[in-house]
Amino acid sequence: MKNTTLLDTEVVELARRLNEAEQTRVPIRQISLQYPEMTIEDSYAVQRELIRLKVAGGAVVRGRKIGLTSKVMQRAVSITEPDYGALLDDMFFDDGGIVPAGRFIRPRIEVELAFILGEPLTGPGVTLYDVLRAAEYVTPALEILDARVQMADPETGHLRTIVDTISDNAADAGIVLGGRVMKPMDVDLRWVAALLLKNGSIEDSGVAASVLGHPANGVAWLANRLAPHGVSLNAGEVILAGSFTAPVFAEPGDTFVADYGPMGTVSIHFAKESSE
Repeated sequence: MKNTTLLDTEVVELARRLNEAEQTRVPIRQISLQYPEMTIEDSYAVQRELIRLKVAGGAVVRGRKIGLTSKVMQRAVSITEPDYGALLDDMFFDDGGIVPAGRFIRPRIEVELAFILGEPLTGPGVTLYDVLRAAEYVTPALEILDARVQMADPETGHLRTIVDTISDNAADAGIVLGGRVMKPMDVDLRWVAALLLKNGSIEDSGVAASVLGHPANGVAWLANRLAPHGVSLNAGEVILAGSFTAPVFAEPGDTFVADYGPMGTVSIHFAKESSE
């Protein structure tokens, strides 16, 4: 059974346009409207070409992100598994740092746990316990999402679909690591909880068990999902395990703080103007 519909030339052109959209801060028309028969595997082919372009331009892959890890989000986009994207070196911001004005198109913030691997993970057959053994430590993290594809079509109101998001590197745009690092065997990660505050007011809260029952399950899923492509999760890589809060839009001047209680806080500020 054929799982792809796009020609190689179409994959290359879509990746080029997505890369250009990120550079110009002008989102492209929804890919799902241009290619209504496009499949999930087509989308990952576009994503791989997009990352290849970025690496050819000097970017370095520093890890992976896992998205759509809750059943509610999966049902909303009519899928039965998470999605994934790549973390590049220019996506990392310091804890308490500032995002320059105009860096993103329509950024949103999510609260997550990041696994930093001390040993590689190679599927198939990777389990939750393999992840806990391989991870050197786990730390609080904020993910910054962005949309290089229009979230809603201006003419029809059609909302972007999963093929748009996956092609667009799973909407990945930035990452902030902070708080206290923990050995994964020293804490029951299911019960790690956090509050997400925007300008001092609580926007959302969540517990890490909402990420596939245990955040390490997402990392195991990713290692097994990448195996058919000959890709492993490497020692030293950062793996964002999936959000346990709803995404919150960020406007210029906003400050976000995620409070993880015993694991500390992680924060980021969005500048109002470039001189801030």
